[in-house]
Amino acid sequence: MPAIPFHVIVGAGATALATARLLAEDGERVRLVSRRGSGPEHELIESIALDATDAEALAELCRDAATVFNCAMPAYDTWPQAIPPLFRAILTAAERSGADYVMLGNLYGYGPVDGPVTEDLPLLATGPKGRVRAQMWQEAAQAHASGRVRATEVRSGQFLGVGAMSSFTLTVQANVLAGQLALTPAALDTPTGYTSIDDAARALVTLARDERSFGSAWHAPATNATVLELATILADLAGSPTPQLETMTDRDIALLSLTSPIWAEFAETAHMSHQPFLTDSSLVERVFGLKATPLDQVLGWLVAAE
Repeated sequence: MPAIPFHVIVGAGATALATARLLAEDGERVRLVSRRGSGPEHELIESIALDATDAEALAELCRDAATVFNCAMPAYDTWPQAIPPLFRAILTAAERSGADYVMLGNLYGYGPVDGPVTEDLPLLATGPKGRVRAQMWQEAAQAHASGRVRATEVRSGQFLGVGAMSSFTLTVQANVLAGQLALTPAALDTPTGYTSIDDAARALVTLARDERSFGSAWHAPATNATVLELATILADLAGSPTPQLETMTDRDIALLSLTSPIWAEFAETAHMSHQPFLTDSSLVERVFGLKATPLDQVLGWLVAAE
């Protein structure tokens, strides 16, 4: 009787948890690794507390794993310092265990783009968070090319869904549901790509199981929409008043930065929120049959969970 597949997921954010549930629902064992050791209650999901920068300890946990999923997400304002040692340790653990390496990424690495954002564009990020994201994929791709590990990356748009963390979920979502004014650093009428955490998880699992994915990066299913469009759909589904939205001024953001460093970080990605940043996810649909869940369904799940 064949052994039940076993996977390690590093991280305990919303997409990591959704990925763990998908694998467990398919009868596959999951070891969920995070600093706090948190995770869902499921007989096939084992939650372990570990500092994943300890490559030796992590490699031991990854022994005999089929896949190592890197869904780690350090504090937003610490990415340039925190991500390299963490991601290198996870990559090293995957190499030593012989597991496949599947990264959850984003679109920051491209930098400012004119026209649709496609996977064949060069990684020309101009800011520190984008550069470190690009560098981590390039190191994984080099490891793949040299035969040290099989690696692929799923690049997500801004996250939507229950437990998701993004500019929209942090600055708009709760206020719209409460019928209150929402102040956001994003422009209100500029389209950008949004990805459901469930679609991102589905992409991670699908690509991990398909030989064609390795050696390349792929966009997760995404829908291009504006903040106003999302807020309007959300308000309609929740029966909330017409959304009241305003874009923060530079002064607003500067003042808020005195209270929390995260606010200053939005400047780097202004090109993704103040001019069209249209995510093309047609390749993952064409090759793997993955489509974006309609926005009204994604936001409907959010309303139902409130």
